[in-house]
Amino acid sequence: MATQTSQVTGVDFVALPVTDYDASADFYGDVLGLPFVKRWGNLPAGEFQAGNLTLALVQPDAFGIEFKPGNAWVALQVDDVAAARDELAAKGIAFRGDTIDSGVCHQAIFADPDGNTLIFHHRYAPKDEGPPAT
Repeated sequence: MATQTSQVTGVDFVALPVTDYDASADFYGDVLGLPFVKRWGNLPAGEFQAGNLTLALVQPDAFGIEFKPGNAWVALQVDDVAAARDELAAKGIAFRGDTIDSGVCHQAIFADPDGNTLIFHHRYAPKDEGPPAT
């Protein structure tokens, strides 16, 4: 393991590739209810705030990059996974399988309109506690 001090001091944003910025902005702002932060000038890109994480929606073709759905999973912290899931399901959003109970948290997996994987997540056990022994 490295013992050097890193020049990295934090994470400013996580970029999610989208095919239609305006439609994606509607999804993240209106459907998920995330606060809008800023648009990247006239570019088809902008930022939404998810607690302490900024999600940048970026239309790659405007930057000369081919669109490919993101491979990272973004877990969005909620107080009640079942209630958050029900609210989104009522808006026509499909979930991938049943809600997962890992022994320390609940998770409900879904996707944005471009196939980027999102998760409603709620940890109910302290972070230093693992799943119960079997």
